[in-house]
Amino acid sequence: MTDKLHIERYSGKQLEKYIPELARLRIAVFRDFPYLYDGDLGYEEHYLQTYIDAPDSVIVLAFDDGKVIGASTAIPLCRETGEVKKPFLEHGYDPEEIFYCGESVLQKNYRGQGLGVRFFHEREEHARQLGGFRHICFCCVERPADHPRRPDDYIPLDAFWKKRGYSKHPELQTSYVWKDLDEQQETPKPMTFWLKTVNAA
Repeated sequence: MTDKLHIERYSGKQLEKYIPELARLRIAVFRDFPYLYDGDLGYEEHYLQTYIDAPDSVIVLAFDDGKVIGASTAIPLCRETGEVKKPFLEHGYDPEEIFYCGESVLQKNYRGQGLGVRFFHEREEHARQLGGFRHICFCCVERPADHPRRPDDYIPLDAFWKKRGYSKHPELQTSYVWKDLDEQQETPKPMTFWLKTVNAA
């Protein structure tokens, strides 16, 4: 990591000035498979407001010479929406004991340089510093293997996530609603959660 390329952690109101940059970055990155997200700047800024309003949230920002080139979000699960908490409540988990890693977005030309590993490390460290969490989780969209927009060279991140200590939990599923690039309206997308225990972090 050079002086120009570095990572910093921000929480709550510290994030305010970065919201427009983060919104544009999320829209650009999530256009790619598997999300195929036809993003909206207004929605993104509203979504990111959640992290400003929660003092115990964290967004890890990656900078290159002062410009935001990547970001990774996380927040206690108890502050998330009902659709995120529902599968955990149905399976006997206490949302107060789970730290939820939202998403990581990184410009393509910066991938493969260890920033993804740092994103997980920084978010998990934030959870440990807050204390009181038994699990850390995230979720990912499920797309069929024969999806027409799946690139020939697409490699799922399962191996990367397993190396970080996470396990896939097919019983923990929910759905998020968004509009794909080739859709006329929003539709629900199946999401599966991955979990690790904090003491194994």
